[in-house]
Amino acid sequence: MSQVEDQIRRAMEAGQFDNLPGKGKPLHLEEDPFEDPEWRLAHHVLRNSGFTLPWIEARRELDEAIQATREALQRSWAWRQAARAKNQTVASLDTEWERALQAFRQKVDEINQNILTYNLKTPSPQFHLLQIDAEREIELTITPASDKL
Repeated sequence: MSQVEDQIRRAMEAGQFDNLPGKGKPLHLEEDPFEDPEWRLAHHVLRNSGFTLPWIEARRELDEAIQATREALQRSWAWRQAARAKNQTVASLDTEWERALQAFRQKVDEINQNILTYNLKTPSPQFHLLQIDAEREIELTITPASDKL
């Protein structure tokens, strides 16, 4: 433990923080202390109206698109497995699975292009998204859960 942490711990044990103003009341974190005061009211109105920064909205849309694309692939695989269990024609199942894979790869390419655009808009690399590896996603989908451990 550092000296600062040790001093804080001792002060807490001695009760030196017990009589601070606002103790036991919620913190008001909706205000950003680093926000430009001239823009504070505008940002407040936008936040309360459900608006956010464009790159944050783009991230939300990307996350939704990624999730929907993964779920579509998983549904196609589950359908294929269920049809195989019912002894349907393997050739037609394979054709449908190949169509699903082609559609998945196409959607991943589209999402990856959007990820590149998104990464250019973010204010810092810490917010960047990694591109999706379609083949890895396919492998994870078709690999039985017991093999993933």
